[in-house]
Amino acid sequence: MSLTRSSHHIGRGIVIDLGTGDGRFVSVSARENPETFFIGIDPNTKPLEKPSMKATRNPRKGGLPNAMFIQAAIEDLPDELSGVADELHIHFPWGSLLKAVATGDPAAIAALRRIMKSGALLEIVIGIDPIRDRSEIDRLEIPDLTPVFLHSYLIPKYTSNGFGFLQAETLRSEDWASLPTSWARKLSGNRDRSVVYMTFTAV
Repeated sequence: MSLTRSSHHIGRGIVIDLGTGDGRFVSVSARENPETFFIGIDPNTKPLEKPSMKATRNPRKGGLPNAMFIQAAIEDLPDELSGVADELHIHFPWGSLLKAVATGDPAAIAALRRIMKSGALLEIVIGIDPIRDRSEIDRLEIPDLTPVFLHSYLIPKYTSNGFGFLQAETLRSEDWASLPTSWARKLSGNRDRSVVYMTFTAV
C-alpha cells in the first residue's frame, strides 16, 4: 500500500487537515484538486503565516482560492466548522493532538465527529519512534500502538463515539514517505519509526 493513494479519497467538497503545521498537505492538495476546498487547522500561528499569505495571492501568482488556514486547537474547533468536512485528515500529530487521537480521548473524538458530515472519511497517520520520542511518549502517556491495543482499546473508543471502523495497519517507510506533508519528508529516512494508519467513517 502507498499513501499516495490517499489522494484518491479526495473528491469535491471540503477537506480538513487538522494539525496542518506548515500547511504543505493543504497547499499541495489544493493545487492538485481545484474543485475541492481545503482547510488547514493548527494551534500554532507562526507556521500558518506563510501558507496563508501565499493562498491569498492572485491565482496567476500562485494563490489558492480553494484553501484557507485557521488557528485553533482540537479543544476549541470553531462552531462554524460543525458538519462541514467531507474528509478529515490527521497526519503525524504531536503534542495534545497526538495524545487525543492515540489515547482515544472521548471529548476529542466528539470534537472530530462534530466537524464532519455523516459518511465523511477520517484518516489518521501516527508516527512514533520509541527511542527518539521517548521523553514525549512518557510526558503524554502514549501507549504502545500495538495491533492488540488498537483493536481491543483504541478503535472501540472511536466506534463508541460516532465512527465506523474501516482500516488499521502498520506501514512501512516506503508506504508513507511520499505523503505530501513536511513531517513525512523529514522523517522519511527513519526506518525505526512505527507508523500506524487508521481510517474511519462518520456515522
